[in-house]
Amino acid sequence: MSLNICFVEPEIPFNTGAIARTCGLTHTKLHLVRPLGFSTDDKYLKRGGLDYWHLVDITYYDSFEEVQEKNPEATFYFATTKTKRKYTDCQYKDGDFIVFGKETKGLPEELIHANEETSIRIPMLKDFGRSLNLANSANIILFEALRQLDFPGLD
Repeated sequence: MSLNICFVEPEIPFNTGAIARTCGLTHTKLHLVRPLGFSTDDKYLKRGGLDYWHLVDITYYDSFEEVQEKNPEATFYFATTKTKRKYTDCQYKDGDFIVFGKETKGLPEELIHANEETSIRIPMLKDFGRSLNLANSANIILFEALRQLDFPGLD
């Protein structure tokens, strides 16, 4: 069993590093869509304390369309602040993808509108002027999906 986290054009290496660590510890596959706002060259990863990078199942893509083409049977959930459906209103299953956009802009609005039935959000205050950190958001939704699946293979 495996779930999938997909970061579309992530900009901040620490967010991607944090979710990579979670993915490694939960047998979750990580999918990264270029361009990345950082380098994944070995010397930069080591400097950033990401010495576990090689232990994570990571696939790189040149577009989100490529992710969809290579995973045609998957259900994709799109995390956004621009929808009403809560992440807890879904029934996650093996092979599902949870997709996040870049830190500064989120996912493209046309992608969210084209996938309204699988767009999800984490409830939070609207008048705070900010939303949750990308890695924190990914962890919240991933662990709800893992909980629903009874934490497969995890102690």
